Amino acid sequence: MSAPHAPGQGGAGPPGPARVAPGRLLATLGGAGAAAGALIVFVFTVTAPAIEAHRARRLDEAVTEVLKGPARYDTLYVVDGALRAEPPTGAPPATAERVFRGYTADGTRIGYAIASQAPGFADVIRVIFGYDPATGDVIGMRVLESKETPGLGDKIEKDSSFVAAFLRVAAPILGVRPGRESGADAE
Repeated sequence: MSAPHAPGQGGAGPPGPARVAPGRLLATLGGAGAAAGALIVFVFTVTAPAIEAHRARRLDEAVTEVLKGPARYDTLYVVDGALRAEPPTGAPPATAERVFRGYTADGTRIGYAIASQAPGFADVIRVIFGYDPATGDVIGMRVLESKETPGLGDKIEKDSSFVAAFLRVAAPILGVRPGRESGADAE
């Protein structure tokens, strides 16, 4: 009678995993990657119009808010440093730099809504300001887009006293730390 074999000491052990041919592995991964890519393109194509419509609604709401409810407003485009009714040649209107001029019901100009952006801690912060050229004051401010840390950097959106500090401030606005008399020594 022969002695039983210990694992790893010759004899037949459990069968190893089946080898997959490299060509089959590449075909499977390539097919899965192509399918995932096609799905991403399909979803983007289907959802892009809804996303753009949502952005347009939010911008319309923001313009109305920062201009304190104008009866109507016109979209103007910045072309060579001047405001024009037509976008720059060759530029899509949605990506051209725009300014919105608001009017009362009787056609009197009430101000301009001007979008701007600057780097925050996490990402770029996009805001829109309402500006009254008659007084030179900021009449409204709203954050259009921010990815700042909730509870810390989102104060610019959620803290009404912080936002109120921008109202009726004379333009241009200079960053001044509390306790300083002017923006000349602001960091």
